[in-house]
Amino acid sequence: MHKRVIFVDDEEQILAGLKRMLRPLRREWSMDFASSGAEALEKMEQKPFDVIVTDMRMPGMDGAQLLQIVSDRYPDMVRIVLSGYANEELVYKSVPFTHQYLAKPIEAEGLKAVVSRALALRSLLKNEKIKKLVTRVDTLPSMPKLYMSLLKELKSSDASTKSIGNIISKDLGMTAKILKLVNSAYFGIRRHVQSPEEAVMFLGLNTIKAIVLSTEIFSQYDETRLKNFSLGKLYEHSVTVGSFAKVIAESEVENKKNIGDSLMAGMLHDLGKLILIDNLPDQYSIVLEQVRNDGKLVWKVEQEVFGVSHAEVGAYLLGLWGLPDDIVEAVAYHHRPSHCVHHSFSPLTAVHVANWIAYHSQKSPVEKPEALIESAYVNLSRLTDKLPSWKQRCLQLINEK
Repeated sequence: MHKRVIFVDDEEQILAGLKRMLRPLRREWSMDFASSGAEALEKMEQKPFDVIVTDMRMPGMDGAQLLQIVSDRYPDMVRIVLSGYANEELVYKSVPFTHQYLAKPIEAEGLKAVVSRALALRSLLKNEKIKKLVTRVDTLPSMPKLYMSLLKELKSSDASTKSIGNIISKDLGMTAKILKLVNSAYFGIRRHVQSPEEAVMFLGLNTIKAIVLSTEIFSQYDETRLKNFSLGKLYEHSVTVGSFAKVIAESEVENKKNIGDSLMAGMLHDLGKLILIDNLPDQYSIVLEQVRNDGKLVWKVEQEVFGVSHAEVGAYLLGLWGLPDDIVEAVAYHHRPSHCVHHSFSPLTAVHVANWIAYHSQKSPVEKPEALIESAYVNLSRLTDKLPSWKQRCLQLINEK
């Protein structure tokens, strides 16, 4: 069945141009066009859509207002802004309701790539309830102490980009959200930004303050919601896997992008756990209980309970937010890398092995380390001889701290 995409723009010439530009895609997409937010909503009442691509500045109902309504009424729709207008107030209003922001003008291939990728990601999640839940995620919970530290620092008269970047880099939710924003077309940065510290430096203090304090893109995690779960331990494990993945990548490649993506993919590989725990704490308590009582792998129990694992959940959200393919791929397949179409060294390789080594480094690991390395992938990628040296390098990193 064709995927349905609706384009919204108040300029008839723009709509006509989109129709001409996208005509070759009629066999792949079923497309509708609306000249106002009101018209778009009328069309949505008549039939379902998978993706909305809207202009920002329109008379009557602007793009931010339209996306807020769409987010409430149709939470499973992918929401994309395509605009040549960057009024800061409108940008900040739309941040919580926008998955990606594209800048005009855009080539047909560029627009096709973004929409096609968003549609392809939907196949990662078979459970429609989970898909809707993840699509409507606009804030990610942060560790209370870090959240309060960030607010305090932002309100301080001597706040610095270095101190704010350092706080954000220590938190899963903050890291994912800030990378989403800085790598969008919102801020016109023409290079791939790979770290929270770099993101804060590029955006500047005023922008960071405006976004965090006015849009509530970060929220404080309620630690009473789920027993036997520690956000601090999840963070500690994520940072360890990120640093190990970076060490492994540095030993194999010289490409800074590959190394940076390995670090970020390692940091974000368990983001899906945070999403499931924050939104479905009762069901996730069942997962934790089964893992504790039966000794099963977390991701396998998640599949039994939810129909998907945290790997697919995290990858789906990061993909919707436009993070690089290498990071999304590493997060999606970090437990089952042999399911990926290629087996050459990549951030996926680094994260899969780093996760295994991280569990080896724990005094009382929740899961058995030997169950977390996929022998089929190790053999296919000819990694057997490299594992001992990678493990030694990573464990040495712990001893140096």
